[in-house]
Parts: sequence; C-alpha cells; structure tokens
Amino acid sequence: MSQQVEEKQELVLADLADDELVEQVFDDLYDGLADEIAAATRILLARGWEAKRVLDEALVGGMNIVGVDFRDGILFVPEVLLAANAMKAGMAILKPILAETGAEPIGKMVIGTVKGDIHDIGKNLVGMMMEGAGFEVVDLGINTHADAYIAALREHKPEILGMSALLTTTMPYMKVVIDTLKAQGLRDDYIVMVGGAPLNEEFGKAVGADAYCRDAATAVEVAKRLVQERRAARA
Repeated sequence: MSQQVEEKQELVLADLADDELVEQVFDDLYDGLADEIAAATRILLARGWEAKRVLDEALVGGMNIVGVDFRDGILFVPEVLLAANAMKAGMAILKPILAETGAEPIGKMVIGTVKGDIHDIGKNLVGMMMEGAGFEVVDLGINTHADAYIAALREHKPEILGMSALLTTTMPYMKVVIDTLKAQGLRDDYIVMVGGAPLNEEFGKAVGADAYCRDAATAVEVAKRLVQERRAARA
C-alpha cells in the first residue's frame, strides 16, 4: 500500500512544472518530508537540471526559508532537524554527481564540541544547517582535543573552524585551541566561529574568535558573510 502511495506522490510531483516543483520542494523541506524531497530531486535531474542547480535553487533555497523561520522563532529545533534530514535525502542523490563534476561547495567547515564536553545537539544542528546552505562540513564529534582540531584543519583545509561548548567548565578550552593555532602560525588561515548556550559576544572576543553565533541560523548567515569577505580580500 505504501508503495502505491509513494508512486502516486511521485506521479503528482512529476506533473508539476519546474517552478511549481521547486515551490513544492520548499514546502516539503519545511514539512520534513524526506521521501518527497528525494523524488523531486530525481525528477529535476531527469529533466536535465544540473546537480548544482538542484542544490542551489531547490534544496538550499528551501533550507534558507527554514533557517529564517528558525531564527525568528517560528520553527523550533525538532522541525529544523526534520527539515535537515529531508535535505540529506536530496543530498545523498546529488553528492556523487557533484563530486564527479567537481562542483565546489560555497565553503568548508570543520566543527566539533570541545574537549571535556559531550553535548552535541547544538553542534549537530549547526552542521546540518551549514550543509543545507551548501557548505561541506567535517564533524569531529564530541570531546575534541586541540590536536584533533589541528589535524583536521591540515587535512581538510576548510575556511572555517567551528567550536561548540555547553558547559561553563569547558568553554575556556576554546582559547586553548585558538592559542594552539597561534603557536603553530595557523590562526590567520581560518575563520574561527564559536557557539553554545553559556557563551556570549564578549566571551567570543575574549578568546580571540572571529565570531560568536547564538544559534544555527545565525551561524549560517555569519559563515556566508565571512567567507565572502575573506575571498574578496584575497581576490
């Protein structure tokens, strides 16, 4: 029965014009409907859309709406996680194609929860929202030591290092990581963004971060702006 329902849903999506289908993708992302997002992604590709266009116009476009409503308090964490999960269903189809065509992400980020801290919901949400905005994200997980951050930065060569902490006792470790970057002459190579419930703007400045982000939606906006500014300055 479920297969018949899915086929009916695909048939309906396939009957939509391109612009209508993109609008439907926005709605389905907002509602966290992973199967529908996967189906729409395949339909657009079958119609000759390049994978990068599907990503930018349909998936990222939809997640931008989710991000704005999350920032404005219209959506909450559970809904955003559902939307991000639906986005991943589309990305699973697009990633192999994007890799083949050599399409560049809009930026790359290494992210992790700092040493001594095992909280990861906020970090995971930032990672999902960043992927939803078109960034490539390398997630180091929880309890991340300075050496692990440094090794990941050297290996993946991102523009951004993101650090998360939920405990007041682990917050100071962010400065340890930034001081380690300075000691190794690497600090200026990366944009450092920090976040977590107990942090604030003043703390971010005190530890030497480039930006403090109060939530995942803000992190995406700040990341886009800082990467663009960095690339413009180097052009």
